[in-house]
Amino acid sequence: MFCMPYPSKTDHETILSAAVKELVHGGIRDLSLRNIAASLDLAPNAIYRYFSDRRALEAALANEAARQLELALRKAADGCEPVTAIRKMSSAYIKFARDNPHLYEAMMGLHAPGPDATSHQSLWTFTVGQVQRIAGPDRAARASVALWAFLHGAVALEAAQVLGEIKPASGLEFGFEAWLMAASMHRKPIVALRIRPTKKRANKKKPERERLPRSGSFE
Repeated sequence: MFCMPYPSKTDHETILSAAVKELVHGGIRDLSLRNIAASLDLAPNAIYRYFSDRRALEAALANEAARQLELALRKAADGCEPVTAIRKMSSAYIKFARDNPHLYEAMMGLHAPGPDATSHQSLWTFTVGQVQRIAGPDRAARASVALWAFLHGAVALEAAQVLGEIKPASGLEFGFEAWLMAASMHRKPIVALRIRPTKKRANKKKPERERLPRSGSFE
């Protein structure tokens, strides 16, 4: 049986680069291994020499997306003081997702640990390091998760085109400022508001004046 040879130029990175280009056309769900192979003059089965299955290729794409996003965030934060760095990183995050929707989708779709998850970890470590400059070491991880959740939500709302007059996009800036305020209060622990339940009192008649509720009391 005739088998198409593996061209000497083919390697893991070459296939991954071709997959990134294929991803741009239709997203992770429509990713075609056959088209990737054809763009490299390979037989479709040749891809499995470098990626054990489709899931392995998708994991590599997710890792590549995280690598590119980290580069964008590093460039945005370079040389900036803490608050400015986070502001520029947040803008860069949203811009990356807007300009590379399919690559962003691939990154968010697969966070499974493994040999191809190194860039996910590097992206996280870099982000926490920057947030720590504002929130302090004890709260950096939690504040980073909150910031990530906010930015991903902002990306999703923008992609869904639900922002407008009734749901103003300026609310995103409001949300970021709220996050920044909370993150900056690392010297003042945030304590959840607790309202103590009203104490039960003996059910006996009291003068009308004493039975009137005291306004403004949470006791």
